[in-house]
Amino acid sequence: MSTEANAPPSGEAPPWWAGLPEPQANCETIENSEVMQLLERTLAGPKHRTRNFLLVDVRRNDWDGGTVATSINLPAQSFFQTRPVVYQLCKQAGIERIIFYCGMTFVWHLWQFADLVFAGSSGGRGTRSARWMQDYLNEIGETGLKAIIMTGGIKGWHKAFGGKMMENYDEKVWASKV
Repeated sequence: MSTEANAPPSGEAPPWWAGLPEPQANCETIENSEVMQLLERTLAGPKHRTRNFLLVDVRRNDWDGGTVATSINLPAQSFFQTRPVVYQLCKQAGIERIIFYCGMTFVWHLWQFADLVFAGSSGGRGTRSARWMQDYLNEIGETGLKAIIMTGGIKGWHKAFGGKMMENYDEKVWASKV
């Protein structure tokens, strides 16, 4: 379960993940430019073309301004409990990679602890969700499906591509974030 490292300063409410287990798995990362290439290849084909990846936006209250095209929204705050269903749906659909992102995801390499992936300013939702999913995949012995973290999150996507390949893009929202 949660550790003292997750404990809030005195008088503050605990973080949303405080009652959940700390994720153990490490996850691969994917650059937003690689995700763009995946989308371009997929969307260039027939409308209902089979694909082997799923994009998951784990933002909840800050899910405004748009999302990366074809993403589904599964807020991190309720994701842990849904892992078995997400797995079952992905397995049945032939998904091989579940790519997670949040508002802003950074990757740091902490050499003293091997390569660990942590998320930045949005509380680690994308990274935490990906690592929880990978924990579940590891627990059940699944090797044909991976949880992956998209670096940069939606803010990195917007910085690199503007509104390209974004659904429900709202330029006014992004102008106010500058």
